[in-house]
Amino acid sequence: MQRVRFVRHGESAANAGHPSRDHESIPLTALGLHQAQTVARSFSTAPDLIAASPFARAQATALATAAAFPCAPVETWPIQEFTYLEPTRCVDTTVAQRKGWVDEYWLKADPAHRDGCGAESFLDFVARAQACLYRIAEHSAAEIIIFSHGQFLNAIAWLLETKPQIIDGRAMADWRRYEIDNHIPNCFGFSISRSVPDAPWALGKRNY
Repeated sequence: MQRVRFVRHGESAANAGHPSRDHESIPLTALGLHQAQTVARSFSTAPDLIAASPFARAQATALATAAAFPCAPVETWPIQEFTYLEPTRCVDTTVAQRKGWVDEYWLKADPAHRDGCGAESFLDFVARAQACLYRIAEHSAAEIIIFSHGQFLNAIAWLLETKPQIIDGRAMADWRRYEIDNHIPNCFGFSISRSVPDAPWALGKRNY
């Protein structure tokens, strides 16, 4: 049996409405740090592996669980949030200030579109989610905890639940609706499991 628990990071400064300098270094708030500790206390046994996004808010959330289980190996995986807006134009902006750019991006429904230097396309994003699933499948660890981000987690869930065959504009629009309808609160998520290697993943109930 292989079981993976996906957890979104704790509340970040951006989640709380504060401007952020860049997408990678956004810190947790005091509430986010408290949420990370609550997640750490929810585990009764040590995992075989803790994996986290390289972004600061996911690393800080994972740190609480890593401190609770110091013998568990910790790895950083490329499971960071979807950076679809050009980072330089987002410097020192809030989520509310970026709303118009966000709406414009999704209206394009062009999975190959890149907003600018440092931004990735929807195709890039989905490929990272698929690579994460492949990496898990090839890993020897039976119990894995992954700390990532809301959109990335919903990309994983969407791939397993809807099994898209082609990532085109229609699939992109479908994912956007899925993401809005299945918003993942901070420090919540879901589990996936499979009984034997090469078996399909079973998507568990979301824990919120």
